[in-house]
Amino acid sequence: MRFAVLADIHGNLPALEAVLADLGRRGADAIVNLGDCVSGPLWPRETLDLLMAKGWPTVRGNHDRWVWEDGDDSPRSSDGYARSEVGAAGRAWLGALPARLELPGGITAFHARPGDDNAYLLEDVEAGRLVHAPTDAIAARLAGVSARVVLCGHSHLPWLLRLPDGRWILNPGSIGAPAYDDPTPPAHVSESGSPAARYAMLELDGDRVAAELIAIPYDHERAARRAAENGRPEWAHQLATGFSHPPGS
Repeated sequence: MRFAVLADIHGNLPALEAVLADLGRRGADAIVNLGDCVSGPLWPRETLDLLMAKGWPTVRGNHDRWVWEDGDDSPRSSDGYARSEVGAAGRAWLGALPARLELPGGITAFHARPGDDNAYLLEDVEAGRLVHAPTDAIAARLAGVSARVVLCGHSHLPWLLRLPDGRWILNPGSIGAPAYDDPTPPAHVSESGSPAARYAMLELDGDRVAAELIAIPYDHERAARRAAENGRPEWAHQLATGFSHPPGS
């Protein structure tokens, strides 16, 4: 069975449309979405309309939860803008998403960690950047998870890892936000290093597990212009480059 694994769209409609066009050429038996669907200064309403129409299995990300909740953040913030754009029906749809999914073939899917939608599974923060966490720490974070394949997002960084006990962990990277700056202590950045839209293909054939991490071009300049027009120059830079800050800043 072939799964297309999507994550962290963040309202980037042209990036999602490019991924779907690429998927139309590759083919997939099923599509799973790992959450953080709309938060950002781009096209939250249009993106959510598409996702609701598709009806793919989707888990709720931390930003989906924050958009759903009654926050007091500024309408210019990523969550505040998305909250104002998607309306009550869209917020209800996000709030009704499950925190975890069990899929055929021994797959479990969640946004970040089991039991915590806002904690990294595969990464630690060191010197203001995300680095790969030790394997034993990752295994401890998965205590109680016996699935042979684990799907997660949240960090926006693509990874494929096989634990010593044989379990596979796949993060497809972000479709719509190739870099971000998180001021929450410890403050850090995530940078993919290119403006590409990222997703993954997962193939299960008996005991065989195979995965492909995919990066495809799209009209990222259009997305960057949209962010700038909506008063978010830092998003514009991240979308245009895949880096959080200009070199030397």
